[in-house]
Amino acid sequence: MVVKKMFGKKPAEEEIKVEGEIRFVEATPTEVKEIVSRAGTRGELTQVMCQILDGRDRNKAIRRNVKGPIQVGDILMLTETEIEAQRIGGGRFSGPKKR
Repeated sequence: MVVKKMFGKKPAEEEIKVEGEIRFVEATPTEVKEIVSRAGTRGELTQVMCQILDGRDRNKAIRRNVKGPIQVGDILMLTETEIEAQRIGGGRFSGPKKR
């Protein structure tokens, strides 16, 4: 990496080497099993059911919201697998279900 510093009117050029390691956030792979629904004014949000492939919650199926193009069989890398998305729409009536 080359850094140019300006002191007064004379440009001075210094070379500084930046060495280090790249750290990635640990993520858990999940596979998209089913596309549940689409939401948003232009359909930009997709709710999917995905199965966790690795980690503590292996083989657990969870519902997640995804923004962008997605299809069945894609692999999502999730930073957390404990929180599940709420259902979109809620059916025909917006009130609570009677039991």
